[in-house]
Amino acid sequence: MKGLRGFWLRVHRWLALSAGWVLIFSGLSGAVLVVAPKLDRWAHPELFQAQTHSVAGQSPVSLESVQRVVRQEFGPAANLVLRPPRNPDETLEVRVRGKWRGTVYLDPATGAEQGRRGEAEGFVNILFKLHSALWLDGTGKAALAWVALAYLLMLITGLILWWPRHWARGWNIALDKGLLRALFDLHRVGGAMLGLLIAVSVATGAYMAWRPLNAAVTWISGATPVKAPKLPAAFTASGSTATLDELANKAAAQFPDPGFIGYVVLPPNAGAPIRFRFRLPDDPHPNGMTSVWIDPRSADVLSVQRWDALDPGAKAVAVVYPLHTGELGGPLLETAVALGGLTLGGLGISGVWLWWRRRSIRMAAEQKRRLPTGRQRSNT
Repeated sequence: MKGLRGFWLRVHRWLALSAGWVLIFSGLSGAVLVVAPKLDRWAHPELFQAQTHSVAGQSPVSLESVQRVVRQEFGPAANLVLRPPRNPDETLEVRVRGKWRGTVYLDPATGAEQGRRGEAEGFVNILFKLHSALWLDGTGKAALAWVALAYLLMLITGLILWWPRHWARGWNIALDKGLLRALFDLHRVGGAMLGLLIAVSVATGAYMAWRPLNAAVTWISGATPVKAPKLPAAFTASGSTATLDELANKAAAQFPDPGFIGYVVLPPNAGAPIRFRFRLPDDPHPNGMTSVWIDPRSADVLSVQRWDALDPGAKAVAVVYPLHTGELGGPLLETAVALGGLTLGGLGISGVWLWWRRRSIRMAAEQKRRLPTGRQRSNT
């Protein structure tokens, strides 16, 4: 039994030493990101708060005019995502993915630009890019998925090492026997108490970061993946003169209660359908997962995909995303998510420190044993 415990200890230790630095950063950055976006909006009202307050009877700027102005600057090859304001005092955001990548913030009443921010500008953007992909895009997301697996193995091995013979003693934290013992007990008990909470955050983060996990869930379930439609090859040259606003109204008319438009996705070079993404009243995802795809050439509705009719891998995102951010449970769950992130960072830092400190003590003891007896006496 002692040899088996030594095996689990080595597995736990080397998993922590190899993947621990990523877990420390992910935990601490995740805890900060629970509150950072709110602080960012407070610190930069010129970007997020509309300068022109809405007036009764005043029509907002049309989505069509916004699209034309932005297209004129960034060209037809740019991918545009419009985020209409969801509250009266919010700006209209246009996310640009082209030669320039970032977000333009517009006054929703006049269409005037209030500011812009590059994809890698601002503390929150930088932190999110590091947290979600380690600044390595697809490679970083795959790495985070493997790190999540490493954490789950660390959790299992940690629970095996912690599991007490006498249950009451498993929760003891000795604060009066030196720093090393106190930190060891905090590491051991903290991991046992909050390990599952942390596992939920780590696993949901990996699920969102790495798309193959979605596909794997759908494949295991035996369901057919729900894919975006393509533009039909047959097309009448006369086309449609419908504006983007008319297309948005047509998309909203597909539901008795459409909720609100979360995003309007405008593909580059009009080479794909326009996607209107709605948040229906029963959708747990804060941005909505229901999509209406419309052919911009003919104004025909190509597909209507409700969030609860997606394949299992995609449908799970509706719950996984707000569960990871804490929005699913409001301030209480957000606090728990932040606490879990801080605990993950603390467990990683304390684990590395415990390993380094014990290694230093062991090496010092071995060096002392190797010294000749006379030299040891002279040193004393």
